[in-house]
Amino acid sequence: MAEAQWYLTELCQSVPDRPCGTHDSKGTFPVPFDANTLLIVIFTAAIAAGAAVFFVRSIDRRKKRDAESQAKAILEQAQRDAATRIREADLEIKERTIRERAEAEREISRIRDELRDRERALEKRQEFLEQQGEDVRKQERIVESTQRRLSERIEDANRRNDELTKLLDLQRQTLHELSGLPRDEAVKRLLDELQEELSQECGTMIMRHERRLQEVCEQKSRDILLTSLQRYAAVHTAETTTSTVDIPNDEMKGRIIGREGRNIRAFEKATGVDVIIDDTPGVVIVSGFDPVRREIARQSLNKLIADGRIHPSRIEELVEETSKEMEAFIQRKGEEAAQEVNVQGIHRRVLNMLGRLHFRTSYSQNVLRHSVEVAFLSGMLAEMVGLNGEVGRRCGLLHDIGKAADHELEGGHPKIGADLLKRHGEIAEVVHAALGHHDEIVTEYPYTMLVATADACSASRPGARRESLERYIKRMEELESIAGSFPGVEQAYAIQAGRELRVMVNAKEADDCRAARICRDIAKAFQEQLTYPGEIKVTVVRESRFSETAR
Repeated sequence: MAEAQWYLTELCQSVPDRPCGTHDSKGTFPVPFDANTLLIVIFTAAIAAGAAVFFVRSIDRRKKRDAESQAKAILEQAQRDAATRIREADLEIKERTIRERAEAEREISRIRDELRDRERALEKRQEFLEQQGEDVRKQERIVESTQRRLSERIEDANRRNDELTKLLDLQRQTLHELSGLPRDEAVKRLLDELQEELSQECGTMIMRHERRLQEVCEQKSRDILLTSLQRYAAVHTAETTTSTVDIPNDEMKGRIIGREGRNIRAFEKATGVDVIIDDTPGVVIVSGFDPVRREIARQSLNKLIADGRIHPSRIEELVEETSKEMEAFIQRKGEEAAQEVNVQGIHRRVLNMLGRLHFRTSYSQNVLRHSVEVAFLSGMLAEMVGLNGEVGRRCGLLHDIGKAADHELEGGHPKIGADLLKRHGEIAEVVHAALGHHDEIVTEYPYTMLVATADACSASRPGARRESLERYIKRMEELESIAGSFPGVEQAYAIQAGRELRVMVNAKEADDCRAARICRDIAKAFQEQLTYPGEIKVTVVRESRFSETAR
């Protein structure tokens, strides 16, 4: 402090021309006007400087402490983080070790299970091989025993053959000596006796095997057919189609004919049928071999009668309109039949031909309803014998499709139907069923036989068909005449509308073996000489009657 004061005094003395507290001419340097004041100022400045230094040092120390504490905290945090990282790494290592150990244990367990399964398989294989070896040894023993027995039987047979040869020679010599017949005559008589014995034996064997087969086949076929017929209950009706048109009065006949016959000629030309107008009151007859065209003509004539305007242009217009409606009706009928039997994927052309069967009848039976019935029966039979029911229904539905075009093409309806189905992509089973359901070819698929059976059932059920009296009588006469042509037959009666034939044979001329052969020959003759739907049962009766009178 004293040094600061002395310095200020020396400074003031060095400037004598300028009193304290004044300024120089420029006013740039202030000079203290009092020493005490200056000292106070200096002292104050010194204190402020010391305080500033102290404050700065305090701030430095504080910053240093803060930095040290922060560094310490950072170090501690780093240590904690490092410890945490170390613990996490240890945990991760332990978890990885545990996982790897678990995977290793699972792999070891899997390998152990595989080894165990292989061991069991090897044990089973070994047991099987041992059992097979034991079976082979048993078979070898059986074969050896069989060979020994066979050898013994061969020796016995040879011995008996030798004995039989000796006995025959002895018998031949004895017969020759006793009868005195020449050798050729004796041989002939002996062969006749052998032939008779063999024929009797053959008849007996035929009867025995036929009886056994007939019992088994009849039982199984009866169960299958009865079950199928019970599952499918159809309305037993015989449908007929008529070609008559009712008219309100006889005056309408003249309007149908037209002036100089132009209306009737235009109508016949547009429809392709013949219109017959006679003296029958209230009826006009439409005649034509095509049932579809006949139906179009009938509906068109009804529309003309209802409309009242009958002239050539109106006739052509209504016939064209009715033809379009008929085509739509035919297509709908075919689709409904396919949906009824649940058969999908039929070609549109085939459906159209199927719908045309609605207007076709066979022995007064509607062919479309007959086809639907055969489809159901064929499907049921196929399912009952372990075949595909859908294929059976498809074969049954389309088996008579050729009847829709047999009047337009040459050949029978089986061949026409088979060609039509083949052209439109049907499977081989369906084509073969259409071709062979009347047993005209060798049966290659079981569905053909099922369709033939269902067709016979549908055609032979009560009320299905109707025959004319002349044809019925002729058929009965043919059956009885064929059966009466065999020797030994006394009487033959056709019963059950020609479905069964009962034959009476003479008991003196034919024994049981001969009667069995007659029955078989008559059935074979029917198959070769006649054509008939379904089947004909032949029953041969042989009986002996003895009578005495008690007196």
